[in-house]
Amino acid sequence: MSIEMRHLRYVVAAAEHGSFRRAARALGVQASAVSRRIADLEDEIGATLFVRCAGGVALTFAGQRFIRRAGTALRQVSEAEVEVGTVGRGAEGIVRIGLFVSLASGFVADLIQAFAEAHPRVRLDFVDGGHAEHVAAIRQNRLDIAFMAGAILVEDCESAHLSNERIYVVMPQHDELAAKHEIEWRDLRDREFIVGTVQPGPDMYRCLVAYLSRAGHAPNVRQQAVQRDTLIQLIARGNALTLTAESSLGAEFSGVVYRAIANEVIPLQAIWSVSNSNPPFRRLLSLAKRRVAHSAGRRDIFARWASGSGNEGNPSKMAHADIDSSGLVSPTNDECSKAPARCSE
Repeated sequence: MSIEMRHLRYVVAAAEHGSFRRAARALGVQASAVSRRIADLEDEIGATLFVRCAGGVALTFAGQRFIRRAGTALRQVSEAEVEVGTVGRGAEGIVRIGLFVSLASGFVADLIQAFAEAHPRVRLDFVDGGHAEHVAAIRQNRLDIAFMAGAILVEDCESAHLSNERIYVVMPQHDELAAKHEIEWRDLRDREFIVGTVQPGPDMYRCLVAYLSRAGHAPNVRQQAVQRDTLIQLIARGNALTLTAESSLGAEFSGVVYRAIANEVIPLQAIWSVSNSNPPFRRLLSLAKRRVAHSAGRRDIFARWASGSGNEGNPSKMAHADIDSSGLVSPTNDECSKAPARCSE
């Protein structure tokens, strides 16, 4: 016979109540079951744990030694059940997040903040990187989820479109284009761009070449082995430009201004492994999906306003725009539907 948890519970209850009958009543079982299981346990370990008497039972010396260990074991198992249950419900644990977007503002920043506030005992680990790095890490279970800009199809991974972000040109304050409200691709003819050699620089380099070539311009893109902060300072102190996504606008840098490129957006996606069952990650994913659904509802309401339904007398119809999931104004749905193909090339 192997010792089971119920044997320990019967022994501890009998010692606390001083009676098999009272112990059985407290445990909700028959008194004969408690007596029989304790007798089986005594036979198994070769020691008498209780002295039986008319008034009930009392622990022997061996029983006193046994009860200390049994009580500790039951407490540890109970604590383990609580801890594992907490992790299983997603209230504790770790979520490993790959980033190819800025956390300065936007959908991902708001999502992370909301999740952290709702789950303070879940640790969030972040890793910057490019598309290929994040996809490999997800496949190897080194990342739970990656938030990436661009239209990406990944075999054996799940993905979801979260929102669209406008693309901005970063330029010195003194640049002649700073006087414009929006930038056209033709305004960038023969301009020099600088991107970093670390991610997202290489992907931005490919994206710039694709955009400028499509627009009929000869790409003039120079790569520098610097981080983003240094790159922005190079822009502020020179005459070159660079590109950035809408979410990065929350980070303020002196000496530069941002101007949106007309009718250009880039999709924001989440990518994860379908086999990932990490409970905290599943909670983060569920929250992301709810926020996307809520945003879709807001867009439906906005579309009704723009079409005039329920919008009588409202001077701010703004029929030329749409609201993305971060609450920012983005181009129309037709324009958004064209953008992913451009950036994925």
